[in-house]
Amino acid sequence: MRSFLPAVAEQLFKDIQKIYEEKSQIPDDLLIALKFVFGSCALQALDLVDKHSVTCLSSPSGRKVYQVTGGSGRLYTCFTSCHYCPCPAFAYAVLRRNDGLLCKHLLGVYLSQATGLTQQESVSDKHITTVMAGGAAAS
Repeated sequence: MRSFLPAVAEQLFKDIQKIYEEKSQIPDDLLIALKFVFGSCALQALDLVDKHSVTCLSSPSGRKVYQVTGGSGRLYTCFTSCHYCPCPAFAYAVLRRNDGLLCKHLLGVYLSQATGLTQQESVSDKHITTVMAGGAAAS
């Protein structure tokens, strides 16, 4: 799964998935845990999930990449396979200062997966290659 995240984060996503499948909501204790583990970006990530801002692009070859529309409308291409988002917050807080595990966009991807609220879009292999190389956004 996401072996680069601490076990507590992995378990939190699993718990959210299990309970969300049963009740279609995340209970308060898990929301508090999200805030404790991920800090201030937890609420922002939940907002991205609520707004259905996360799309999984998949190609016939099996490649997957996630695109997240940020609050400003900018599109970020996130890679869960290598734990990367091109946003400034990821570069500064996660990579440079080591202040957090994830930015709100990557956390939004993981939460949308756990809740089953990821938008799905099938694209050609050529298109996904272009997106992964930093080219055009999803059509």
